[in-house]
Amino acid sequence: MAVNDKKIIPVMPLRGLIVYPSMVLHLDVGRQKSVNALEQAMVDDSLILLVSQKDVQIDDPEIHEVFHVGTVAKVRQMLKLPNDTIRVLVEGLHRAQITEFLDNESYYEASYQEIIETNEQPLETEALMRLVLAQFEQYIKISKKINQETLSSISDIEEPGRLADLISSHLTLKLKDKQEILEISDIAGRLEKIHEILNNEQEVLELEKKIGQRVKKQMEKTQKEYYLREQIKAIQKELGEKEGRLQEGAELREKLAGKKLPDNVKEKVVKEIERLEKMPQSSAEGTVVRNYIEWLLDVPWLETTDDEIDIDNCEKILNEDHYGLDKVKERILEYLAVQQMVGKLKGPIICFVGPPGVGKTSFAKSISRAINRKFVRISLGGVRDEAEIRGHRRTYVGAMPGRIMQGMKTAGTINPVFLLDEIDKMSMDFRGDPSAALLEVLDPEQNNSFSDHYIEMPYDLSKVMFITTANSIAGIPRPLLDRMELVHIPGYTELEKQKIAEGYLIPKQLKEHGLTKEQVKINIEVVEKVIREYTREAGVRNLERQMATLCRKAAKILVSKKRKRVLFTSTNLDKYLGPSRYRFGLAEKEDQVGVATGLAWTEMGGDTLSIEVAITKGKGKLTLTGKLGSVMQESAQAAFSYIRSRSESLDIEQDFYEKYDVHIHVPEGATPKDGPSAGISMATAMVSAFTGVPVAKEVAMTGEITLRGRVLPIGGVKEKVLSAHRAGITTVILPKENEKDLQDVPQSVLKTLEVHLVEHLDEVLELAIRKQINTPPYVAEAQSSEYIAGDQT
Repeated sequence: MAVNDKKIIPVMPLRGLIVYPSMVLHLDVGRQKSVNALEQAMVDDSLILLVSQKDVQIDDPEIHEVFHVGTVAKVRQMLKLPNDTIRVLVEGLHRAQITEFLDNESYYEASYQEIIETNEQPLETEALMRLVLAQFEQYIKISKKINQETLSSISDIEEPGRLADLISSHLTLKLKDKQEILEISDIAGRLEKIHEILNNEQEVLELEKKIGQRVKKQMEKTQKEYYLREQIKAIQKELGEKEGRLQEGAELREKLAGKKLPDNVKEKVVKEIERLEKMPQSSAEGTVVRNYIEWLLDVPWLETTDDEIDIDNCEKILNEDHYGLDKVKERILEYLAVQQMVGKLKGPIICFVGPPGVGKTSFAKSISRAINRKFVRISLGGVRDEAEIRGHRRTYVGAMPGRIMQGMKTAGTINPVFLLDEIDKMSMDFRGDPSAALLEVLDPEQNNSFSDHYIEMPYDLSKVMFITTANSIAGIPRPLLDRMELVHIPGYTELEKQKIAEGYLIPKQLKEHGLTKEQVKINIEVVEKVIREYTREAGVRNLERQMATLCRKAAKILVSKKRKRVLFTSTNLDKYLGPSRYRFGLAEKEDQVGVATGLAWTEMGGDTLSIEVAITKGKGKLTLTGKLGSVMQESAQAAFSYIRSRSESLDIEQDFYEKYDVHIHVPEGATPKDGPSAGISMATAMVSAFTGVPVAKEVAMTGEITLRGRVLPIGGVKEKVLSAHRAGITTVILPKENEKDLQDVPQSVLKTLEVHLVEHLDEVLELAIRKQINTPPYVAEAQSSEYIAGDQT
């Protein structure tokens, strides 16, 4: 090997590719170091050294991981592509030997010596040229892989070295063989190597013909596909090749053989595998097809888990995981009993509706555990694209199946318990309405042939037990709501929260923090105080957080102060949790004029509202503040009109609306409030303000009012009664028509309350106003703030 003086040049390693001198070809460059090397080459003299990696999998090769003989090339053209890669046109100039390989972190460079080609026996070289040309022509005729135009262009080449390089570039050889040809500087030796390779290739082609003839004699019509595959295997075995699309196809067929699929799906998979095998290795569509085939094979089509529906065992598991909620458990057990009777249930989809933290998601997990099914959960909160449900069509870049099919793949069976969480939090935009796409999923009559845009095959969802959750039904579209049966999970009573804390939350938090009952003692008084003064919620999520805080405090004390036991009491609780956040007890400490306590429903459960009315001298202007919605404003106007029509019987000046302004205010002005439930509360507060008679502090009320004083029914009775119970209210006024809703209120709560059912506002006033006396209106001073809202945080 003859070499000349050393030079330094940027180096670009190539994967699975050899560039010979005189070759002109395009390269796609994506690695940052290679890009930097190209840029450096363009800055210098457009020369770059192209060497091949020994292992194509390595991203950042070292000196011993590349061949030390390469080709110095001229960069003719560079073009940046949209996918952050560069397409470069290079022309090979001459061979080069790396003498020192350098890595300066930003790009590779090396010092090299040019390899001088030698031709010591010109006559022998001329003979080898003719022999190789003749062999190459014969190879083209037999293989039919190279067109005749290529042969014509090669035949006109007179330089023996260039002829050898071009012929080797057209042969399908291993990287090792191509590198060996590149490293031969003697032209005669290079031609001899190519002559040897062409001889081997011709032998392989002859062997291919023999294999074909031998197999064809024994082949029947049904064995045609098997014959072709065996022929390819035999050729690959002789050549020692086990790569390419055929290898991928073999792997997928092996995977297909171990998978149970419906006939139509199996036929589709076989067609896609055949299509994949015909694609070139460099085709980008091949990756898309392979991903599609793998999805078809990974999604469960016939796999199931055997249901173990034992009603007694299911009831035991539900009681282990959840305290109380007897009606909800009864509905679940009825659902499972029917399924056990018929074997397959095409019934309504259950939707758990309730405030946060009451156990909707954990109920679904308990159901899957009770009947021995896989559990899958997807959150629909913030989903606004229809493709999230139905998937993308495969024409899109980055297409993938929808959330439903992804969940089924995760489950691995066709009959899991599938939880669609936060179904009321979906939205829509220009990309479609995902709630409309869910109509097919949640319809038992249609979901046996669910169509995903990516899978493109009907999929049976009829065996899936779908369960949904929502905080409020207001955000669920009516057609979707019609497909579901609502199971309301209300808030817990104070007694239930204590039982949950003792039986579930405290043991769980002790275990998660590495503590034992002997090390940490939390009295029942502590739990009661935390419930009343540190949380105000329908569920138990914040209660669990407070228990976790106590466990963290205990862990720190045990570790830092080396104590053996920590005792929390109601007296030292504020030391660890800080001052009380909520005031427990009545909203008002004493009877107030113009202040009535109302009951409201929120997504977090029930709550109490202090409604204030102030009377000032004026011209009958009615002012409403507190961020009230349109319905609440109309209720205030209706109550005001009723008082004007009944002013004489209420002992109010008949011309009061000409002499006084009325200001109605509901505290917590930053919180929007709306609904008809505060009608009688605002009317009572106004009557109190006009008559100067205080409203009983222990009375809370809810109900809609009409212009004739009738009290109409409202919703959310259970949540409102529970909120009154939490606030220490002793008397609750409800519409007469809501009497049936009291069946949902726990008896332990009703025993602590005095509930009055009314039909007219006069009955409300008799119960809420302390006594009826004829007094002038209670007029507030303009500068004073006589009435302050109760502590509503």
